[in-house]
Amino acid sequence: MVSKPHGGKLIRRIAAPKTRERILSEQQEYPRAQIDHGSAIDIENIAHGVYSPLKGFLTRDDFESVLDHMRLSDDTPWTVPIVLDVEKPGFEEGDAILLYYEDLPIARMHVEEIYTYDKEYFAEKVFKTKDKAHPGVSKVYSMGNYLVGGEIELLNELPNPFAKYTLRPVETRVLFRERGWKTIVAFQTRNVPHTGHEYVQKAALTFVDGLFINPVLGKKKKGDYKDDVIIRAYEVLFEHYYPKNAATLATVRYEMRYAGPREAIHHAIMRKNFGATHFIVGRDHAGVGDYYGPYEAWDLFDEFPDLGITPMFIREAFYCRRCGGMVNAKICPHEGKFHTKISGTKLRKMILNGEQPPEYLMRPEVYEVIRNFENPFVE
Repeated sequence: MVSKPHGGKLIRRIAAPKTRERILSEQQEYPRAQIDHGSAIDIENIAHGVYSPLKGFLTRDDFESVLDHMRLSDDTPWTVPIVLDVEKPGFEEGDAILLYYEDLPIARMHVEEIYTYDKEYFAEKVFKTKDKAHPGVSKVYSMGNYLVGGEIELLNELPNPFAKYTLRPVETRVLFRERGWKTIVAFQTRNVPHTGHEYVQKAALTFVDGLFINPVLGKKKKGDYKDDVIIRAYEVLFEHYYPKNAATLATVRYEMRYAGPREAIHHAIMRKNFGATHFIVGRDHAGVGDYYGPYEAWDLFDEFPDLGITPMFIREAFYCRRCGGMVNAKICPHEGKFHTKISGTKLRKMILNGEQPPEYLMRPEVYEVIRNFENPFVE
C-alpha cells in the first residue's frame, strides 16, 4: 500500500484563513527577517509535508544530530540539514517573527533557538569536502553566522508557473489510491529524458504498480535544461511512449544541494512522503563533479534499514549494437566496442550544434521539443 509518511504523520503547517488574515493585517508589529529563494522553497516543502516530520527549521540538537549521525535527535533518519541562516538576528528566542522573500511575507516563525555553528564542519560532514568549488560548500560559506530554529506557518507561496503539474503529498496519495496502485516507484530528475532514463524507469515499473516521475524545478546550474523544457519533453514522452494508467508526472520545487549520497537519502524521504514505496537511485545520484563515487549512494542506503522506502538500484544504461537496444552491464555480455554510452554533455553539445541525436539515444519527439526552444539551457 501507499507508504506511511516519514515519522508516521504527514505534516501540514499552513495558516488557517482567518489566522493568515489577522497576521497579515498586523504584519508591521512583528520582527522580520529576509530569506532567500531556497529558504522560501524549503518553507513550502515543510508546510505541505514534503519534509515530514519537520515542522520548521532545525534547532541545535537536531542540526548537530543530522551532521554527526544522519538522524534527527529522536533517531528518525534525516541526512540533509534544513536550516535558516541570518547574519545578525534582530529578534530573540521566544519571539514570533515574519519571514519575507523580498516584499512577500512567506511565513510566521516561532523562534525556539538562535545558535552559532561551524561552517567548515557543516560543509565537510554534509558534502565530504571543504572545497569552495563545490556549489553546496560555496552556499554554506556564504550563509549568515547564526541559525534560527523553530516551527513555521505558511502565509504565502512564491508564484508558480507550473501549477498545473504541482501536486502536494496529500494529493498524490489520493491519486495513487484512486488508481489502485499499492506499490509506486518514484524517479527524480532535473534533465530532459533520454532513452537511458526511459529504460531505467520502465525497468523499475516492471516490478511495481505505478511510476511516479517527479522532476525538480527551481534553481539549477549553468547549462542545465530550463524547467519548461523538461516539462514539455516529458509531456511528449508520456503522450507517445508510456502506458496511460501506469505512470504519472508531478513536479516538486526544490533547490538542489548536490550532496551526493546524503542527498540521495533525502530525495528518497521526500518521495516516501509523496506516497512512493520504492525509489530509483541512479549513478552518481545528486552528485556534482567527481566528489562522489558513481555508486557511493547505494552503499549509504545500507545504513538505513528503517528508512521505510525501498531503494531500487538500476545500473547505468547504454546502447549495445550487438544486443540491438538499451541494456546495462548486468545483462549485456558484449565487449565495450559494441557499446554507446549516453553522455548528457555530449547530447547537449549535439543539440547546441543543431545536430539531432540518434533515435536510440533520444526520442525524436523529445528532440523536437528542445529544438523549438530558442534557448533551452540555463545561462
